[in-house]
Amino acid sequence: MEGYYGTYALVGLVLLVASAFVAVAFAGGRLLRPSVPTHEKLMTYECGVDPVGVGWAQVHIRYYLYAYLYVIFAVDVIYLFPWATVFDAPGFGTATLVEMFVFVGFLATGLLYAWRKGVLAWT
Repeated sequence: MEGYYGTYALVGLVLLVASAFVAVAFAGGRLLRPSVPTHEKLMTYECGVDPVGVGWAQVHIRYYLYAYLYVIFAVDVIYLFPWATVFDAPGFGTATLVEMFVFVGFLATGLLYAWRKGVLAWT
């Protein structure tokens, strides 16, 4: 497989094989596992203690905001590592530095906005 479209065909073939592998693994697990549902197995598990009360619990939105902010900054770190490896390469110095300052500036603006709105206050 050579040429421009050959590389796309190769990527498509790898994705097809990966999808088939996942489908076969799930189907094999479903066919080979024992399935004997009992009342104890269908009951909600709470750290070895019998469940008490209803399964409905309200969670404060602040916890989701912390998780969202973590995901944003964790994904941004993924972009910082390749930038750090390319930064020292010839021909990438000034332009790459300016682009990264713009990128980090957007991140800082988002963090400042979250801080000013009081999202980062724990109380």
